[in-house]
Amino acid sequence: MEFKDYYKVLGVNRDATQDEIKKAFRKLAVKYHPDKNPGNKEAEARFKEITEAHEVLGDPEKRRRYDQLGENWTRTEGETYDDWFARNANIFRGEDSYSFTTDAEEIFTRMGGFSDFFESLFGNPFTSRRGANPRKGNDFRVELSITAQQARSGTEQIITGGYSRIKIRIPPGIRDGQVLRVPNQGSPGILGGPPGDLYLTIRIRDKTPFEQKENDVLIDLHVDLYTAVLGGRREVKTPEGKKIRLKIPQGTDTGTILRVPGMGFSTPLGQKGDLLIRVLVHIPEKINSEQASLFKKLASMQK
Repeated sequence: MEFKDYYKVLGVNRDATQDEIKKAFRKLAVKYHPDKNPGNKEAEARFKEITEAHEVLGDPEKRRRYDQLGENWTRTEGETYDDWFARNANIFRGEDSYSFTTDAEEIFTRMGGFSDFFESLFGNPFTSRRGANPRKGNDFRVELSITAQQARSGTEQIITGGYSRIKIRIPPGIRDGQVLRVPNQGSPGILGGPPGDLYLTIRIRDKTPFEQKENDVLIDLHVDLYTAVLGGRREVKTPEGKKIRLKIPQGTDTGTILRVPGMGFSTPLGQKGDLLIRVLVHIPEKINSEQASLFKKLASMQK
């Protein structure tokens, strides 16, 4: 593997701070990103080289070894390639994975060129070992942040990794913490083996008053004592933001759940759950003398 001067690649001095390295990388990544240079192979190669350099210099420990050992920085001093292979065997068995949290717009700066970097880093020592078998590439695990509205209705996210663009379909009704698997979008395979997979853990970043119960949605509705006793109508907002007039039956007790069919979360099959409204009756803490007299009169009528 040809030794590369990563400082020269990023255009920074060898005594550059980590912040200076980060700023240089971001500036160059934006300039040479494939989205801004469609079909430009030279820009693709430059973008991969920039990302590879940042993977090393952006990590203080890797940078220290790179500065001390130069072209031999990936190996422990004095070890043979067989020693190196034994020490890193778990990597080639596909037992490691790489995880990070991001949103779709930021993934390219974390995943772009990452697999190519490891391929170039591990290529020589592995291929030098005779009799090695093809191995599946490592998996990537990403936490993808979406809005509550996107989770309810479903959405598509474009993820840019290196010079490839992946369209991810998020099905409607997906839950926080649910994992989606995207085959063959992880690290490249070793010696012709299949690539690893990309696992997306969904994180819903904004909080809502809605509580999900399977495909149904549960919300609390506070009503006053008089509405609960006499009945009435209250305005309720659905998960999609639509306002409906809900009928409160006469004599509704606190904790009663009213159901509105078809107003819940969508399912991957296009069906919809129900909107469940839990009625919470508010009892006044203070009443005036006239109100107290009326309540006493009502109480006497129950005897």
